[in-house]
Amino acid sequence: MSELSQQIDTYITNLFGPRYDHPLFDDIHTAAQQAGLPSISISASQGHLMHVLAKIVGARRILEIGSLGGYSGAWLASALPPDGKLITLELEAKHAEVARANFKRAGLDERVTVLVGPASRSLERLIAEKAEPFDIVFIDADKGGYVGYLKQALQLIRKGGIILGDNTLSGGVLDGDASSGIGQFNQAIAQEQSLTSAIVPVMKSHVDGLSISVVG
Repeated sequence: MSELSQQIDTYITNLFGPRYDHPLFDDIHTAAQQAGLPSISISASQGHLMHVLAKIVGARRILEIGSLGGYSGAWLASALPPDGKLITLELEAKHAEVARANFKRAGLDERVTVLVGPASRSLERLIAEKAEPFDIVFIDADKGGYVGYLKQALQLIRKGGIILGDNTLSGGVLDGDASSGIGQFNQAIAQEQSLTSAIVPVMKSHVDGLSISVVG
């Protein structure tokens, strides 16, 4: 992370930190690292942003595509009311096991269901079962699958809900690579008539992007 990016991320995190139990989120990070999971989680400042967005829409049901160790899921689930629900999809059984343990550690396990297997199949099942519409869908999985996940998410989210896409300023898009998975996803949300979308910069190990698309 550049010095300026680090300063911005630290400022945001420290400014709003007292509102959240940061040692808890730090513990989730630590547990994921100790389990050997990739260090690719969202930053604390991005977690704050998604938490706020969930509060804005009054989210009661959230769908996450890509659990990893449960860090982003914890930020989202902590914005839910006690009877709210987060369903998070994870391909790797080991990652899912770590995520479940972290949700329990955070006292969020009763709000969270972790589904293991290819995300597209889990999404197909939710569509076939006519799952109750979600208020937020957060896409943070294999980048080549983003466009497909978007199409499925549109069948699962309510009007007025929000679809979030992680890493939307990566994958070569700034170098004009519109053929990458992220490039195709960005084009898809820009062209989808049912969405009003924007991409905002977020701080990680570098400056990246979070797409925010409102349905309807």
